[in-house]
Amino acid sequence: MKHKKRRESIELKALAKINLGLDVLGKRENGYHDVRMVMQSIYLYDDVKIVRKSTPGIELKTNLFFLPTNEHNIAYKAAKMLIEEFQISEGVEIFLNKHIPVSAGLAGGSTNAAAVLYGMNLLFGLGLSKEELMNRGVCLGADVPYCIMRGTVLAEGIGEKLTKLPAMPKCTILIAKPPISVSTKMVYEALDSKKIVEHPDIDGLIKGLENADLCAIAGSMGNVLEDVTVSLYPVIDKIKEVMKKEGALNAMMSGSGPTVFGLFSSRAGAKAAQEKIRKSGLAKQVYVTCVHGARRGENGA
Repeated sequence: MKHKKRRESIELKALAKINLGLDVLGKRENGYHDVRMVMQSIYLYDDVKIVRKSTPGIELKTNLFFLPTNEHNIAYKAAKMLIEEFQISEGVEIFLNKHIPVSAGLAGGSTNAAAVLYGMNLLFGLGLSKEELMNRGVCLGADVPYCIMRGTVLAEGIGEKLTKLPAMPKCTILIAKPPISVSTKMVYEALDSKKIVEHPDIDGLIKGLENADLCAIAGSMGNVLEDVTVSLYPVIDKIKEVMKKEGALNAMMSGSGPTVFGLFSSRAGAKAAQEKIRKSGLAKQVYVTCVHGARRGENGA
């Protein structure tokens, strides 16, 4: 009888996300916020490699010197969670090759944790379903279940109630992160102290997705956190202006910022905007990419 060869390592792509729409409906007593968001994964990713080791313990290495490599790293916490729950006697080495900008509103940490949960499930044959992984992921962070699911998704509750939406039409995405870091906690605290005047059209976004209409999707985009972050960092508005001038159907801040993304029906327009943003010094981290799981729509590229 043939024995299946034991897998010693696994390599994964941990995808970033953007928020096509982000609305905050209220705050819970525990400090979490009720949200209604349309999330989209994109082909900007970190490389995550997990290697079994015979001795117990978790070793985490990364290409960014300033990132923690201990229990303060969410990817480390993800590995520890599964090792403890399933009493795994072996240890793991985790290598994070980071490309997603850090503290940028792109779920870089959450997607690393999602990749570790997914990878260790396969590596150690834990037999967990995607739903079971997502249930564990929410204990690490509100975005982790989404990063396991991926694609075009409506997120409700604190971000853990996920509903698959029709796939985004094919288009080009421009990502630009100015050289500033934003505290999500600070942004939400500032939002709590003011009244939300205008809520984004999440239903309009969903309708645009159902009709595969890129222009309707772009026209319905909105993020209530922009009011807070843009007033603190005007560079966000300047990047949006450049993108729109170069033909973006719309441009918006992702998450709590400071990253800005633009939707383009033409790759040439996105490349022109990328060059202008870099030359102007508004942002050094500027990437042209596309959406994950896209479909060809009426107005898609």
